[in-house]
Amino acid sequence: MSVVALREFALDLAAPLSTAAGDIETRAGLLVRVDLGDTTGVGEAAPLPGWTESVAACRAALERARDEGTPPGPETPAARHAVTLAYRDAFARRAGCSVAASLARDTPAASVPANATVGDASPVDTVAAAKTAVDAGYRTVKLKVGARDLNEDIERIRAVAGAVDDRVPGDDAVALRADANGAWDREPAREALAAFDGLVEYVEQPLPADDLTGHAALRGVGAPIALDESLARYGIREVIAAGAADTVVLKPMALAGPSRALAAGRAAAHVGIDPVVTTTIDAAVARTAAVHVAAALPGGSERAHGLATGDLLAADLVDEDPVPVENGRIAVPAGPGLAGDAFDGLA
Repeated sequence: MSVVALREFALDLAAPLSTAAGDIETRAGLLVRVDLGDTTGVGEAAPLPGWTESVAACRAALERARDEGTPPGPETPAARHAVTLAYRDAFARRAGCSVAASLARDTPAASVPANATVGDASPVDTVAAAKTAVDAGYRTVKLKVGARDLNEDIERIRAVAGAVDDRVPGDDAVALRADANGAWDREPAREALAAFDGLVEYVEQPLPADDLTGHAALRGVGAPIALDESLARYGIREVIAAGAADTVVLKPMALAGPSRALAAGRAAAHVGIDPVVTTTIDAAVARTAAVHVAAALPGGSERAHGLATGDLLAADLVDEDPVPVENGRIAVPAGPGLAGDAFDGLA
């Protein structure tokens, strides 16, 4: 098997996504094709600096893989993701099964729940966006925080918490999550965790990625803590050893591929840490792969994953999304491979 083709792409977001780390406006990357006899596989690299290598470094690593047969190393996780995903797609296609089935130890989930993501905005606009998501069937909504004054974020979270549950019939409550993208120092993070306690399922990355000790010290002072950027920086073993997280957020693109993301999720679940799979606002190929990873995780069908990101793109690699969100859930493509012939001819 070898990397035989590369194709660059650039996709604009439908609207800039505001985060504490800055606005995300475009997703650029490369598609990879590998050949396994008469079977092909496709993978995607969508680098996002801060989580992965640069686009230039990714391109160089993939060109070496194509021209010299040198596999991308851990220093270029997005490139490694593309190549290992293409291999996984080809092997699953040859076996006649889905990627999820090739990854899972048991029968993978047939569908997984997804959370909606609401970017930074005023309390009024945040509430309106959250209500729209709930009306569309989402039962978990993640709110971006940390880009404005903490008191404003507290007001936003409280306003949403008071507005969404009355839109859901019966006892099907809406869960909220907050994502700070490492925006706070320890004292404001402590204040936020205390204020959000009982309102959110967890606060994602309240402190900078390198502060594992600070996250460990803040556990138990209020809302639970989820780690995202810290996991990409340190790895699952160090996060577990530090006792720094109640939940880990697995981005296959940042963790160098679906198999590594799944292994991290299994290690976390083994010690009682909930794994949640999300994307780096990837295009259709990597987003579909992330759905397969979520389906292969233990308990993957029970917790919401950050996989409803396709609508954030103004246009995608394919006209029809293989993993659309319907009533807050995503059906896992049955295969073979990632999604049957949905990606044939892309790379």
